[in-house]
Amino acid sequence: MPFIATQDGTQLFYKDWGSGSPVVFIHGWPLDADMWEYQMPAVTEAGHRTIAYDRRGFGRSDQPWTSYDYDTFADDLKALLEGLDLREVTLVGFSMGGGEVARYLARHGSDRIARAVLVSAVTPMMLKTPDHPDGVDAGVFEQMIDGLKADRPHFLANFSKTFFGAGLFSSPASTDLMEWTGHLAMRASPRATVECVRAFAATDFRPDMAGFTVPTLIIHGDADQTVPIDVSGRAAAAAIPQARLIEYEGGSHALPFTHAERLTGDILAFLKG
Repeated sequence: MPFIATQDGTQLFYKDWGSGSPVVFIHGWPLDADMWEYQMPAVTEAGHRTIAYDRRGFGRSDQPWTSYDYDTFADDLKALLEGLDLREVTLVGFSMGGGEVARYLARHGSDRIARAVLVSAVTPMMLKTPDHPDGVDAGVFEQMIDGLKADRPHFLANFSKTFFGAGLFSSPASTDLMEWTGHLAMRASPRATVECVRAFAATDFRPDMAGFTVPTLIIHGDADQTVPIDVSGRAAAAAIPQARLIEYEGGSHALPFTHAERLTGDILAFLKG
């Protein structure tokens, strides 16, 4: 299996398919690169080189004890782009992966980047603070951490229902799909799973929004219960000059699964445009 070594020696697993202009997919919490089950094959078949990697601590990548912060995550992305010598890249970040896109652009610039796509992303800020009163209360994230530490499989099984927008009598995803994503989540280290909650909850990406100097597409479900659209997708669109926002009516957080064909089509249209 192919791996890239980061600045501190952590080995990151990655997939690298096809040829053409590169598209790098960055997964969300608590999944790994396999979550791009529906997007990567279609974008590759459309004539692009597609790359997806497992964040440190997740999937097949190394599981260090420390360094689960967005500066490190951005540096890990830099190691991948430089190690594969990728240029004119389109970055696609889902959920917490949108934070990597923002911090990379702010920290390392856009010399290698042609476009950016934020899907159900945590940018520009999740946490409720005195100067961000519309954010999510800190207690919500503390409850997540408590649940993960007490019984991670049980917590993730319940979290999946919110993630997919499953109701009492209906769900936009099959139980098999929900169970599969649960298996992906359990491949992560317990330490990384908890520390990444702290990272995406508390990181303030508002200053990073100035780094979006490339064409940017924002896609978000207006029924997202995991990352509410008002504090994320709509706020990011307002903060990024000339960004385009597409709202999926009734869409949950799990758009790469529940709206797989539409999302792939919107990404491909953005790549052409």
